[in-house]
Parts: sequence; C-alpha cells; structure tokens
Amino acid sequence: MVCLVAVLGDTVDSVRRRNLSTVLELVHRGDGPSRADLTNLTGLNRSTIGALVGELVELGLVQETDPSATNRVGRPSRRVLPHPGPAIIAVNPEIDAVTVAVVGLGAQVEHRIRHELDHIASPEETAAVIGALVEELRAGPLKDRRLVGVGLAVPGLVRASDGVVRWAPHLGWREISFPRLVESVVGLPTFADNDATLGALAERLFGVGRGVDQLVYLNGGASGIGGGVIINGRPYRGAYGYAGEFGHNRPRLDDPAHRATVGGTLEEEVSRARLLAILGRRTSDEPEFEAAVLSSQDPALHAELARQQVVLGGALGNAINVIGPELVVLGGFLATLLAWDAPGLEAAVAARTLPVAWEGTRIRPAGLARNRLLIGAAELAFGSVLRDPASFAD
Repeated sequence: MVCLVAVLGDTVDSVRRRNLSTVLELVHRGDGPSRADLTNLTGLNRSTIGALVGELVELGLVQETDPSATNRVGRPSRRVLPHPGPAIIAVNPEIDAVTVAVVGLGAQVEHRIRHELDHIASPEETAAVIGALVEELRAGPLKDRRLVGVGLAVPGLVRASDGVVRWAPHLGWREISFPRLVESVVGLPTFADNDATLGALAERLFGVGRGVDQLVYLNGGASGIGGGVIINGRPYRGAYGYAGEFGHNRPRLDDPAHRATVGGTLEEEVSRARLLAILGRRTSDEPEFEAAVLSSQDPALHAELARQQVVLGGALGNAINVIGPELVVLGGFLATLLAWDAPGLEAAVAARTLPVAWEGTRIRPAGLARNRLLIGAAELAFGSVLRDPASFAD
C-alpha cells in the first residue's frame, strides 16, 4: 500500500495535488488498476478516489473503461488507464544513429524512428536531426497529441541538475548544454540524463526489475558500456551524480589469451564493434544484431563471444561482490552475450564472485529490450506532470 501522510501546514489544495500525483503514478506504472484497486493501494476512501479519478479524466491524463470480469462479489469496479493523448519525444543519440520515439503514459512506445549516421555528429547537427524527425512526426501521427516535452538518453556523463553533458567520450562532446540546443529547435521543455541511468530506472519501474530494490544494470551500446545502480528502490548516483560507469573500469584477466587490448577498459575489451566487424557490418539495430549473432556459425565469432563472456563475467562478479544486488540486468549487445550462452556467462560470473554473494543473484536480459532507454528518457520528461498533474491543465 502507498502510505499517504498529512504534513503539518498542508492545505486542502496541497493534499489534493499530492493525492492526484499518487493516483496518476499508480495508473501510469500499474496494469490497469480498478477504482477498487486504487482505494486499497492508497488507503483513501472510495468517494475520494472517485473524485481524484474524475479530475484526472478532466485533465486528459487518464480514462476509464468497462470493468474486467472478476470473481468478486458485487458490482465490478471500472478500470483506470493512462490517456493516450499526452506524449513525450524520447531520444537516444549515438555514434552511429539517432533514435527518436513517441512515448505515452504507461510506457507505451510508438512511432520509433532510427536515423542512421555515417559519421559522428556534433551536438548542433544532432539537434538539427532531432528537430527534423520531430517535425515529421508532428505533421503525421502527432497531429492530435499533446506533447509534454523531450527526454534525452545520452551516452556520457550528464549533470542531473541541468542536463549538461559534461563528457561523452565516444561522441566527442564536452560541457555541452544539449537540452538547450534541442529545446531551441523543437520548442518543448527538454531534459537529459545518462542513458544507462535511465535504462536502470526504466527496468526498475516497467521491466524485469519491477519490485526489485537492489539492482545493477549494464547497458551495451554503440558508445560502449554504461551502468546504473538501484539501491533500496532508488537510483544511486554517487556524491556528484556520475556513479555507475562500469565500462571505464579495467578488468583483471589472469589468462593473457582473454585480453584483446593492452590494459584496456571493460568497454574496450567487451565490444560491440569487434562483433560487428566479424559479422561484416558497420552498424545494426539491436534486434538485427542479436539475430545475426545467434544465427551465425562462424568459429571466429564464437571464439570472440566466449572471450568477451569471460571478461564481462569478471566485471559482473566484482559488481556483485561490492553491491550485492538481487538482480543484474543486461541491455543492448550485453543481452546478446547472455542469450548466446547463458550458462557460460553465469559460470564466468560465479568464478569471480564470492559464493555467498552469488547465492540468489539472478542475471536477466532487459525486459524492455530496445525500448528501455527511450522509456527511461520519457520517464524523465514526464516528471513534472507525474509530480503535479494539476499543472497539466490548459
């Protein structure tokens, strides 16, 4: 149950706004709760829930549907669902492509566009690409939608307070106020954060990590490996906001045959680019990449996959020893390493993990698959509406 506690000095309006936020979050992150479910989850009475749902309906944030059949005695309660009108433009800029999607409440991803690049784009060029894609969407499927804002999942160190990209090494960006650039092009409030941090948040709220309070997430993309950590149900950012950079650690490898670089970092050793080179491809979307890897019988590819599993296993073992998560989630090409040989990767992790720390820890692929970063970016941009739904009024 969500505990709603009155605070000294609260006004009737502040209590109403907080209750609206609680109910909207339950609908947004739930699975079509009924009014009765909302009553049980919040501890509020039925008439209060009815009034709050009615106000959210008027705001255009939720809608009610006919009740599902149940075995309960009495009249079934109507289900409350996110309204399909509000939408976020979610963006993931990478070294080989810019991916843009429309994301609605309830983490509904629509109209996903992957715009491939033949070079690494500057911040200004990337903002222009985003602007062109948004205009294309506005002229078509977004004609009747209310756009709330833009969320950016950036592969680099991002200052959480204002979205400034402090350093995105693979993109070559330093100290760039990328949200301001995008906002000036699309004309919508724009927010940015590290892509892996947002991936961890998305998996915790909507994916395989639902209900898991201690979680480690590693994201494998074109720009290398990033990470996010959930501690006690909340994202852990560290003292200065840049925690989770597992990809920049330098793994210890006992067998020189397992090392592909001289003193390289995890993301230099465990590399999507190396696998693409063996496949004879320059770039690939995640589903195409995984299909190509899993269908290949190339011994050279299999040898490289096995080597990368050993290195990744050591890195995951270190993370498990230090953090002690219940769940480790792998996204992007790291999920493909797991899909190729899950027992092999788990054996590599176990070999570098304290037995008692390894007990009970699970390793799973990202449940949101290729949409995880976009859903995380949308959650960032939906923040103001979720915190204060009344602010959504025209």
